[in-house]
Amino acid sequence: MTAALAAFVKARFVEELEKARYASGVVVQDPARFGVAPQDAAAHARFTVATAEVHLALLEDTVVPNLGTDGAAGQTAEYQLRLLAAPYIEHRDYPHDTDQPGRPA
Repeated sequence: MTAALAAFVKARFVEELEKARYASGVVVQDPARFGVAPQDAAAHARFTVATAEVHLALLEDTVVPNLGTDGAAGQTAEYQLRLLAAPYIEHRDYPHDTDQPGRPA
């Protein structure tokens, strides 16, 4: 039921990581263009990339391995997946059919 949603969220997180890496490189190379101090640009770049990396690691290392398992771990993983997917609900590729209980993904 949640395989499509997990794949969707992973794709979004990979995109976010790519965007963070690209934007960080642009800002760090020419911080004056964006009106920020070089040290602030570098700190923000590290923060945005680290945030994207953590989201991807959380999904891959703690949520996905527990999806479909019995008991509290499986229920928690599915809940966490839905929380991670929530900001993307309006995305054109969001697999809305996975929101309906009993429908296979």
